[in-house]
Amino acid sequence: MPFVIVVDTQRDFMAPDGALSVAGADELVAPMQAWLEALDPETTEGVLFTFDTHDPAIYPGSPEAEAFPLHCVRESAGWANMLDPDRIPAQIPAWKLEKGVFDMWNEAGLTLTSARSDARPTQPIARDAFFADLARRGVRDVNVIGVAADYCVLWAVQGLLERGFTVHVPQALTKGIDRQIDEVLVSDLAGKPVHLEKA
Repeated sequence: MPFVIVVDTQRDFMAPDGALSVAGADELVAPMQAWLEALDPETTEGVLFTFDTHDPAIYPGSPEAEAFPLHCVRESAGWANMLDPDRIPAQIPAWKLEKGVFDMWNEAGLTLTSARSDARPTQPIARDAFFADLARRGVRDVNVIGVAADYCVLWAVQGLLERGFTVHVPQALTKGIDRQIDEVLVSDLAGKPVHLEKA
């Protein structure tokens, strides 16, 4: 049963007027939502939404600030998810991971919490323990969608590969800033167990 990671589908990245809008990302909202709603509870281990999350008091001194304006400030309109986890089939666990840097694997001590409005699942779990448990239980395949293909999606995929997972990326459900996912896979992940799904 595959696991699903949805990378940074937040207003500041996906809305045309977002603080760090990815060109064309708004066109992905409806197909992404439909894809998630169509997941089969019998064959889906769970869904994780990553949230880029910044503090305006800290951001100006960060490496990210050298390249990008302030974005995804916690609890702001731009931080909000453009997708609705409550519309995913109820039997599928839906998680959220807040991260303060591009790479969802780079910060120590991060935890997964519920992405649903009714707080199911109820108990937070450490990120590293969560993915180690997936591997222990034989969950080896992860589907990754989201933005941006050449930044946070790329690093999410690299981290999964380093942990022994096989990654599947539906091409139509990701957008890049300077490079699209097909180019990213060729230039950065050639020869790795990453599969570009074209349909």
